[in-house]
Amino acid sequence: MSKSDVQVMLTKEVKKLGKIGDLVGVAPGYAQNYLIPKGFAVRATPGVVQEVERRKEAERQRLLAIRQEAESKKVALSTIGGFIIKKAVGEGNSIFGTVTDREVAQLIAQKAMMEIDRRDISVPDIKKIGNYDIDIKLHAEVTATIKLEVVPE
Repeated sequence: MSKSDVQVMLTKEVKKLGKIGDLVGVAPGYAQNYLIPKGFAVRATPGVVQEVERRKEAERQRLLAIRQEAESKKVALSTIGGFIIKKAVGEGNSIFGTVTDREVAQLIAQKAMMEIDRRDISVPDIKKIGNYDIDIKLHAEVTATIKLEVVPE
């Protein structure tokens, strides 16, 4: 932003400039002749700047609450301990079929009373009975690991 730029708040998304609600510095002619008359922006008065800051803070608080909820789910899953799933077993302790993310999601829903999207569950290739670690992505920054024991029916 150079000394002669004016600050405007975008009211619509403008390619290569910003999204709705962004404060940007643009040339005075660009603001007066294009952005403001076309309804893409409004002048950044102290009240507008304060509103933008309030919205950013509200969004930050919302994202923080979502992350805290994911952290509490992680704690809840770790306190439960291990999960047990029963599978039909053949020779050499090999199971018939495999353990799917859908089965793990149903198991968590039954035991922990918690809905987890099956697409967020990473199940390794389970072919035998035994103990396995299952990773569950609860948030972009929060991953929980649960213990899964596969036992014969």
